[in-house]
Amino acid sequence: MSSTAISTENEDPLAQRMAALGVLESDLEESFVRSGGHGGQNVNKVATCVMLLHRPSGIAVKCQTTRHQGQNRQLARALLLDKLEALRKGQAEAERARVEKLRRQKRGRSRGAKQRMLADKSFHAAKKSSRRRPQVD
Repeated sequence: MSSTAISTENEDPLAQRMAALGVLESDLEESFVRSGGHGGQNVNKVATCVMLLHRPSGIAVKCQTTRHQGQNRQLARALLLDKLEALRKGQAEAERARVEKLRRQKRGRSRGAKQRMLADKSFHAAKKSSRRRPQVD
């Protein structure tokens, strides 16, 4: 089995995820730099670290997991898509929480809560009326 077959198999789900999220290749700015850490001479001589920037959202990802640039490119795209999904899920969750809060605020009081509120009001009214000066006729 050739290495190109493996890379195309990995690219298909990645391309599907990118299409589902609406991420275009033209939106990505890709640059390559030298990695750090383990890898020896390969790391010191070859720019295997991949840096991706998604221009519309401003999200940047850096991947230097493996010693191979091709694998790092795929991993960086996967990381970027994970971040975009988390961002969109967080926005959706915030919107859902806002709607739920409005629903709770607009909800009417229960019968017991109304009775307690009215009893409290009448108690405070009685307290205030006892502080007034007596009226002379």
